[in-house]
Amino acid sequence: MPDNTRLALAKYRLEKARECYADAVNTFESGSLNTSANRIYYCIFHAMRAVLALDGFDSKKHSGIISTFRQQYIKTGIFDVKFSETIELGFKLRGKSDYDDFYVVSKSEVAEQIDDSKLFLTAVEKFIEAQ
Repeated sequence: MPDNTRLALAKYRLEKARECYADAVNTFESGSLNTSANRIYYCIFHAMRAVLALDGFDSKKHSGIISTFRQQYIKTGIFDVKFSETIELGFKLRGKSDYDDFYVVSKSEVAEQIDDSKLFLTAVEKFIEAQ
């Protein structure tokens, strides 16, 4: 895939991440904490996919996206190691709030994840803009 096509795909995926972030904030403000947790994770997920699009990489499995992003971008120091925890917590929180029948996500957990996902999204935006 040509570089300009990869960049266009990265920007498209970045826009999906931004939309998920906006949805997370809106649903948080309306009190839909489970939905907000879901949207936070997908903000992070699409942001990772945006970066990986620059390499021509994609995976049908979330674990493939997460592990490849960590190996190629966090372990190499391109992105701060703190984002590994942001990814992990977002993934776990979404899983619990989506699939555990009696899990009650707390407002403080979601608020913290919103803040962390914004930091991650901003870092990804700066990285893609520099390409």
